Amino acid sequence: MKIKAVTALALGAVLIAGCQRKMEKMVEVSGHMFVFNYRVATATYLVTLKKTSPIPDGTVAIAEFENPAGGDPIILKEKVFPAWDKITLQSPSLHCVRKDRPYSVNIRLVDAEGTTLQELKTQLVSDVDQSVLPSKPLVVGPLYTQNPEVFKPDGTTDFSNADKCPAV
Repeated sequence: MKIKAVTALALGAVLIAGCQRKMEKMVEVSGHMFVFNYRVATATYLVTLKKTSPIPDGTVAIAEFENPAGGDPIILKEKVFPAWDKITLQSPSLHCVRKDRPYSVNIRLVDAEGTTLQELKTQLVSDVDQSVLPSKPLVVGPLYTQNPEVFKPDGTTDFSNADKCPAV
């Protein structure tokens, strides 16, 4: 009888210890930056993750990017395939990126049942303001045709940036 009680107690201790264990580190941030594409007048966040241990099938990376224009965070959900060694998370187009201001990015790996497997936090800082970009794409179409709204028929150009950004 004492053996069963000791066995049950030991099993309970193992289960409790298993519940308290630290989240496994499956990925680590291997790179992060802002991407300014002057041809199409966009700025985006780009974060790369390097796989450090196996990732279960059905895992999704959920990235919450701070919105430089203010308001709710920009949320990106990306399916992660177990064979990937590198995961790339790129936000949709951003507005109002400011030079030397830190922007936060929170990333969660979530399994198919919705359980959080790992959480990561990082910050990105741009070395230029988004005001360096034109407000309209310089080219349009698959052949990189000059945008007639920027390159006027009379030979003038309009590179103005009309983004309405909150005051710093």
